[in-house]
Amino acid sequence: MYPGIPFPEINPVLFQWGWFAVRWYSLAYIFGILGAWWLARQMSKKSNSTFTVLKIDDFLIWATIGVILGGRLGYCLFYNLRYYSEFPAQIFAVWQGGMSFHGGLLGVMVASVLFSWKRQISLLTMGDILVCVAPVGLCLGRLANFINGELFGRVTHAVPWAMIFPDGGPEPRHPSQLYEAGVEGVLLFLILNVLWWFVPAIRNRRGTTTGLFFILYGVGRFFLEYTREPDAHLGLVWQEFSMGQILCIPMILIGLFFILFSKKNLIFHQET
Repeated sequence: MYPGIPFPEINPVLFQWGWFAVRWYSLAYIFGILGAWWLARQMSKKSNSTFTVLKIDDFLIWATIGVILGGRLGYCLFYNLRYYSEFPAQIFAVWQGGMSFHGGLLGVMVASVLFSWKRQISLLTMGDILVCVAPVGLCLGRLANFINGELFGRVTHAVPWAMIFPDGGPEPRHPSQLYEAGVEGVLLFLILNVLWWFVPAIRNRRGTTTGLFFILYGVGRFFLEYTREPDAHLGLVWQEFSMGQILCIPMILIGLFFILFSKKNLIFHQET
């Protein structure tokens, strides 16, 4: 039985000048997108693909819109549909929080399909690069969740690093944001990038890296959800499964599709 350690006092606001405030959460989005953009440019130079550096620069704004719109709408639809259907104006109150990874992923997927079709680029090549850089933003986003003291874990006395979060009551909880930063961010980044950069057979079979991202993230997030406190207004939505776990199931199936059919011409604008 471990009593838990106090949550470190970290101000979610880095600095504030009048009404203007710079928050760690905002910086996580900014540096996550910029870091992913820089790395994608390096990967494009390495692969010499149709997803060129200039096209990556053009795609940056598409990806940003996809992440923000998809993340917000995904949260409203998947996690609090009843509330936002009654108060639709609150959908635009993004400063109050509420973003969904699965929604942001869908937003980027839609942006990628449209951009691929418009610019005549292999969707598989785009996907393989984008999934390798996505963990940068995922890691920073989870660290920002930790700084905000939100999305904390379930009550536990079994681990010495359990924390007492300001909004989580007096009981110690899993710092599940840090677990997710490590698995969804660092570990996933290392696996995908080692395979892409150092295993030509994986890199050249377009779509395989994309499939691995969906499978590895889906499986990792599914099991990490057992340490994460379900949303208070939602709880466990079916049997003992959370909404996050249910949304991971189609991710895993999509990943299997990409791997099984990555060498077949089922996705338009595939390179030869």
